[in-house]
Amino acid sequence: MKRLLLFCFISLWQLNSAQAKRIEVNAQQELQAVLDMAASGDIISLGKGRYMGNFIIKQALTLDGNHHATIDAGGKGHGLLLQGSNITVENLSITNWGDDLTAQNSGIYSDKKASSLIIRNNNLQGDGFGIWLQKGKEIKVTGNAVIGNPKLRSADRGNGIQLSIVQNVEVTNNEISFTRDGLYIISSQHNLLSNNTMHDLRYGIHYMYSHSNQVKNNLAYNTRAGYALMSSKMLTVTDNVTRDSEDYGFLLNFITASTISHNRISNVWTKPEHKVIGREGKGLFVYNSAYNTISHNVIDTAEIGIHLTAGSENTKVYANSFINNPLQVKYVSNAEQEWSLDGTGNFWSNYLGWDLNNDGRGDDAFEPNDGIDKLVWQYPEAKVLLDSPAVLILRWIQTQFPVLKPAGVKDSFPLMESPVLVSNKSSNPLEPSKITIAADTLVVAQGNTMKEVK
Repeated sequence: MKRLLLFCFISLWQLNSAQAKRIEVNAQQELQAVLDMAASGDIISLGKGRYMGNFIIKQALTLDGNHHATIDAGGKGHGLLLQGSNITVENLSITNWGDDLTAQNSGIYSDKKASSLIIRNNNLQGDGFGIWLQKGKEIKVTGNAVIGNPKLRSADRGNGIQLSIVQNVEVTNNEISFTRDGLYIISSQHNLLSNNTMHDLRYGIHYMYSHSNQVKNNLAYNTRAGYALMSSKMLTVTDNVTRDSEDYGFLLNFITASTISHNRISNVWTKPEHKVIGREGKGLFVYNSAYNTISHNVIDTAEIGIHLTAGSENTKVYANSFINNPLQVKYVSNAEQEWSLDGTGNFWSNYLGWDLNNDGRGDDAFEPNDGIDKLVWQYPEAKVLLDSPAVLILRWIQTQFPVLKPAGVKDSFPLMESPVLVSNKSSNPLEPSKITIAADTLVVAQGNTMKEVK
């Protein structure tokens, strides 16, 4: 009986495969009628031109735009609605879909539980969401370009690529700009985001209520926050770059059991016209997050290198490089934190200690904050007194009588030279004297001096 069922299944599969065909379509034909009549496995090949309408794909087929066909949704609804699994959409341009965010208007929208989708090498430009995927599994989104409408307020735009309640999705090699957020992931597990470029957005990558995801080798620039990680756990965030952010390089809000490592953060600075008290660019902002590992990151030229608050404790912080940040650490808590692991601390560009035994670690611990700092954080108006004789005396007294100094961050093994990741798979993550800050700049850091190498 089993052999008979297997024989019938193979026969049906061979029959369907034999019947699958390539269907050539031109812009004068009714594309929806062709899609409705197509059989499972067919390839719908679009000729050059503009296809007006909102189209639905129900069968397991391939829609190929051949890099010169455009779907114009006429300013309403979805450009493409995918209501089945095993669908491929490739080499297609989609534009002018709806702007109703409540209705989730999207260039490409997958219906509930549409799985085994391939969305690749498409160009999308419109007001609403670019690509919206929900309740699906085993999906690949690769090589797409999504452009929002910069004339709209950020809050009125959709996200570039949105993953909602999905699993085992790979989002790779996409470029997203002028949407609200680049990649938005909510209530999703076991997904990979890699090698994507995101710019001119609110957040490059935005996580909510997700776990067991990987974020690797992405680039974000010209954002309010490069990576906003919220209410999630077991995230692996490695080898990413963020530069030219206004508020945060990385924002961690209620993140637990996650690894933030080998990332590069540079130039996080609030624009002068947006300055208010308490709004400074933060390389790493860690809020209500604990039991994480933050290591081997480069934080260069942020108004505040790292800001921890609201119970952000029990976090391993080591082998990071804090360079050219006017305020290296802002730690708002009274619990003492040791920022080193197994004798390896962090590199601080403003560390003034010595290394007399030449072991690569400073002889004196580095404590970035004192009681005066905390006083100024509570009462910002007191900044005008920082250079007064009274404040200078108070700082000196704290160094002579440590018992008067409030508990805070302490790095017992500050590094004299900056760590660097030799390669993504290096077993020895520390190599002195070199840091790659940006693609066109190599910075040599030794002790308290830095210089650019052409």
